[in-house]
Amino acid sequence: MIRFDIPGMTCGGCVRSIVSAIHGVDAQAAVETDVETRSVRVKSGASRAALVEAIREAGYEAQAAA
Repeated sequence: MIRFDIPGMTCGGCVRSIVSAIHGVDAQAAVETDVETRSVRVKSGASRAALVEAIREAGYEAQAAA
């Protein structure tokens, strides 16, 4: 499971955009989002770099979380 902090994720529309971007890289990815903590957890075979790039292309900064 990879966790990302996404400071700009503030609403359901943001969540839909981010989940869609992740599924564009890996359609089978399991994605958990939490708007309150502005974080996303992803279980995917895709690389961390590919996921970050997809999220950035959707217009959001993604920071790998510890």
